[in-house]
Parts: sequence; C-alpha cells; structure tokens
Amino acid sequence: MDLPSGEVLFVTVDSVTYTTSSHGRAGYACVQCHTEITEYPHPPLTATTRRDLIVQLNASCERCHADKFEETADNVHQDARDAGNPEAAVCTDCHGAHNTGSPTVPRSRIPQTCERCHSQIYSLYEHSVHGEALIGEGNPDVPTCVDCHGSHALEGPSGGPFRLFSPQICLDCHADEEMMSRYGLSAEVGETYLSDFHGTTVHLFEQLTPDQETNKPVCIDCHGTHDIRATDDPESRVIKENLLTTCQRCHPDATTNFPASWLSHYKPTPERFPLVYFVNLFYIVFIPGVLGVMTIYVISDIYRRYKDRRAEGGDQHD
Repeated sequence: MDLPSGEVLFVTVDSVTYTTSSHGRAGYACVQCHTEITEYPHPPLTATTRRDLIVQLNASCERCHADKFEETADNVHQDARDAGNPEAAVCTDCHGAHNTGSPTVPRSRIPQTCERCHSQIYSLYEHSVHGEALIGEGNPDVPTCVDCHGSHALEGPSGGPFRLFSPQICLDCHADEEMMSRYGLSAEVGETYLSDFHGTTVHLFEQLTPDQETNKPVCIDCHGTHDIRATDDPESRVIKENLLTTCQRCHPDATTNFPASWLSHYKPTPERFPLVYFVNLFYIVFIPGVLGVMTIYVISDIYRRYKDRRAEGGDQHD
C-alpha cells in the first residue's frame, strides 16, 4: 500500500509469526485490535506516514492493557511526542505488533530492545560491569534499563526527582546482603553513604524538598551511570588511581590526600581500616566515660551542697 509520504506499507502478516506470539497463542483475532476494520473495502487510512499509522494503532493496546497504557500517559516517551518528536517509543516499538512476546525472556532482551533507539547508551552499558554480566554471562542478578528507569511509567535521568532518589534505586540491589555476598561486595553502602556529609544532605533534600535538585553527589556522580565499571577495573572512576580525578570534579582544589580518607563504603573493622576502627572504639568508650564521670561528679556535688545547707539550717535553728 502506497502512503501519501511515498512510503510503502507492507500489509502482509506471517501466520506463523502471529500464531506463535503472545496474542496468537491466546487465541486473539485480528479484529480485536483492528476494530476499525469492519467492512471491505476497508475505510481509508488517515495516516500519511508509516509512523503516523503506528502511533494511531497504538491506542488499541489500551482496550486490554488499560493500567499499563495509563502509566505511559506521562512518561518520558509521551513527553517527547508531545514536544514534537514522533519517533519516541510507543507500545509496539518495545513489545512488537504481530510478534508480541515476553519482554523479559531472555532477560538480555530488555537492553537490546532499548538499543533500537538508544544505541550509544547500549554501547556503554554493554561494556559496563552490569552489561558484561547480563549480556555476556546471562547473570539474572544485574539491573537492566527498566530496573532503573521503569518500564511503562518510565522516567528519564534529567529530572531532579529521578537523580535525587537514584540512591534508592541502587540500594534495591546493593543493600541486599544475600545478593552482595555472592560477589564479595559490601551491603553497607547505604549506611556508609548516609553517614557522611554527602548522603546526609541528599537525605534531607528527599525529606524536605523532594522536587528540588541537589548539588551533592549521588551514586551515579561517582560511579557513572550506564558505564559503571567494577571497582578493580583500571577504567573505574572510583579505583584508587582515578579517585582523585573523580573528586576534583566537585573539589577542584583537592590533593592526593583528599580521597585517602574514603573507606570504600566499608565500616572499619580490626581487619579493614584497623586504625580508624580503634580510634572510633577509643572514643566510643572515652566520651561516655568522661560524660558519665562528670555527671556523677555534678550530681554528687549538688547532693553535697544540699546536705551542707540542710546542716547549716539545722545549726541556726538550734
């Protein structure tokens, strides 16, 4: 079929492709999606391009998937279409039309689906510690695009709330002790992050002004986003040799001593950072001890003064 744009629209549908799809296996008929086709000749198309037609037919998904369709109404793809970008993804761009299938089987299909529009980001992800584990090894533990950005209620990284709350996304995996133990990683990243100045400030922003951007670093500012590397990778931003450069992005006057105090998201122990551990232990005992002795001294002094005054009052009475 020739469209007004000069494009050729192929209207052939392979029967095997459809019957083996999710809809075909469920027994759905063509007219359950193409409800406007009720007679022959078919009513003329109002779309002028193939893309116009895809966007128009996308509305048919709402009849069966109203909840998911509603979630897409104000996601970043819809925002892009509203801003005049007709190529922003609709349902069939991700799920297919006549060849719909499970979007998560295999799990590596998810980033490969996003690659159709976001090829540069996919290239970064493919060589990251997460991408190599998922695409190269089939590891189901690592996050894919939808784990961080969402699927239907999809959010982009440019919005203030997304960046502000991004540590919570990372902690979905990195605070899981069972999962982290499989890879020899600390599951205390959330506690150690929140205990320093950066994390405390970000947490306050979350509580008090969730719609306001923060200028304090979150996980992705130090570790990267789609190009996150293993902590022992020579190209990692947080490996010891590169850490000063990472810190200097916010602290341009930082010297080599500046990142030396970072404990790598590990709490001090006698085996790891023993000096810090024993200094902390000293103050844990010393400060309560000093305050306790001072409290006893003050109470005993008040008691002594009280007793002395009682005694003086008794002598005067006599």
